[in-house]
Amino acid sequence: MLDHHILYLSRADIEKLNISIKEIISAVEESFREKAKENAEMPPKPGIHPQKDAFIHAMPAYLPNMKAAGVKWVSGFPKNLEHGLPYISGLLILNDVETGFPICVMDCAWITAKRTGAATAVAAKCLAKEDSKILGILGCGVQGRSNLEALLTVCKELEEVMAYDVSAENLQRYVEEMTVKHGLKIVPVDSPRKAVENCDVVVTAGPILKYPSPVIEASWFKDGGFACPLDFDSYWKPQAMHSMDKFCTDDYKQLKYYRHQGYFQDIPQVYAELSEIVSGKKKGRESPKERIMSMHLGLAIEDVATAVLIYEKAKEKNVGARLPL
Repeated sequence: MLDHHILYLSRADIEKLNISIKEIISAVEESFREKAKENAEMPPKPGIHPQKDAFIHAMPAYLPNMKAAGVKWVSGFPKNLEHGLPYISGLLILNDVETGFPICVMDCAWITAKRTGAATAVAAKCLAKEDSKILGILGCGVQGRSNLEALLTVCKELEEVMAYDVSAENLQRYVEEMTVKHGLKIVPVDSPRKAVENCDVVVTAGPILKYPSPVIEASWFKDGGFACPLDFDSYWKPQAMHSMDKFCTDDYKQLKYYRHQGYFQDIPQVYAELSEIVSGKKKGRESPKERIMSMHLGLAIEDVATAVLIYEKAKEKNVGARLPL
């Protein structure tokens, strides 16, 4: 015990590793395959709520075949943005699967951004049309960036992004930065409707609200479109969700848990979990005209699978600080 150390990785340390989004997508996809085989332990995330629409959640998970065990302690505070602070912050602790000892503590904001985009990409591989050309992004923050990056790796035909944000300043910054980074045509739009209509893929990435005032109508969403809400049902009206030919989610149990907590009061019956589709247990897109939604709650298996990848790279490159336990 006196000789035991943990590795501490700051956000700067993690960024220094230059882990590609393709590597993260691969790790996240593998975590879903393990889930489909029932080789994953992941209880619903308990949380506390110090402010309205704010949360601090504990997200534990264990993936035996990936030797990944740990917990993410993550917060989301919408009012942080008014003070120039990130919406998401927190830490992730990895444990040794043989002894249970903590072996690494790392920033979790980078992980949350990247693994969320990766999960969207995994879903899009199975549920979006292969020739999807126009992407709608509603919410031009961290997730608006990471989801675009991830989707570009699986939606090879993407040519244009219709971007919307409630903040004109955020929107302009997004357009400028994403144009330079990806070389795509990024079109700023002044209404949610313009970011949904005629789009092949739509990602909504606003704050999660327990009592939302959704705006997206069923008539805005095109036949053959794929939608991935990251902000629960904050943007999508019930009728819009019920208009889907297939309504999927990343985890049945977590969705049921959230419904008991007062979220998701009017949603369709779930067709399949993403793990069932990834593994082939249930079919993904079967028609070019299907309207499909995958409601992503964010899973701890994605976090620990990504964290193990980070930890191994950090050891290999001798990055981070060793701290006595």
